[in-house]
Amino acid sequence: MDILFLLRPNFTDSLRDQAGKLYYCPDCALIEGVLSYYPHLRQQIDIRYIDFPHPRKEIVDLVGDSHQGCPNLILDTAHHDTVDASLYLQYGGRLYTTDPKLVLSYFSDSFGIPIAHF
Repeated sequence: MDILFLLRPNFTDSLRDQAGKLYYCPDCALIEGVLSYYPHLRQQIDIRYIDFPHPRKEIVDLVGDSHQGCPNLILDTAHHDTVDASLYLQYGGRLYTTDPKLVLSYFSDSFGIPIAHF
């Protein structure tokens, strides 16, 4: 099963400000919106919510520490033959992406949802 990492909303970022302002990831919010439009995707993808601080061990364990950004879609190896691998990052035999537009394109191609109109 594909794995999708999304950041939990309402996090603080001490590198950006010391006032404890709350943030959310706009790219994760975009993906979350699509998941609410097409809730059946939640049964087809292993969705994991993680905290903001680095290192993000769950991601690092799967794709290394170079690309810990979210959203982060890690393809099931059974799906590698259904995509253009040149569009994805690779680590340890896994294909993955942190590009929200590529995540949405993958959802359309693999799960039959409508195509995003950017």
